[in-house]
Amino acid sequence: PCRMRFLADENLDLSVIRRLRDAGHEVVAVAEMEPGISDELVLASANSLAATLITGDKDFGELAFRRSLVHCGVLLVRLAGLHPEAKAEILVRVIAGHGPELVGAFVVVSPGMVRIRRATLE
Repeated sequence: PCRMRFLADENLDLSVIRRLRDAGHEVVAVAEMEPGISDELVLASANSLAATLITGDKDFGELAFRRSLVHCGVLLVRLAGLHPEAKAEILVRVIAGHGPELVGAFVVVSPGMVRIRRATLE
């Protein structure tokens, strides 16, 4: 299995972070380092760690695409209403199935669907 490095945004459940760590992934959590930092700083932190950002915040789509901020990958979790353990299992499966494809891509994970959008080079 592909071991990956992630930065977990503050809106990610602690149980999801623990499950990803249990699956062998390196997960740095914003809540454990600098709670309350701006989205731009969260993205900069992910970049400095060469980590894919996992977030539930749609604003990162704005930063990644409209403002073309460089990123090592953004995994947008759209699993509202699911129990944290269910979210965790879905994420573990998505990462196991798509690992390397996630790096540098903007990925939306919603119930029953994974959309991977590669950054376009101009």
